[in-house]
Amino acid sequence: MGKAKALLEIRSLARSHTRTAIRVLVGIMRSEDATPAARVSAAHAILDRGWGKATQPLENSGEGTLELIHRIERVIVHPDRGDQ
Repeated sequence: MGKAKALLEIRSLARSHTRTAIRVLVGIMRSEDATPAARVSAAHAILDRGWGKATQPLENSGEGTLELIHRIERVIVHPDRGDQ
């Protein structure tokens, strides 16, 4: 069996348990006996599956990510403006 076929079979097997997995997560989320951390984790997993992962805002950390994005924009998007 090839690697690609094995991965497809694993994915298919995992997906066949989707309903059960969601029910377990909902049970944990609703359980008053579960720790708050477990309840939040289950709720987060459910929301991620249903709505996708939330986007993360970029923070300006001095010489961090935001400056890099501005530099990329200057070099790639507006090359005619030079390195301002």
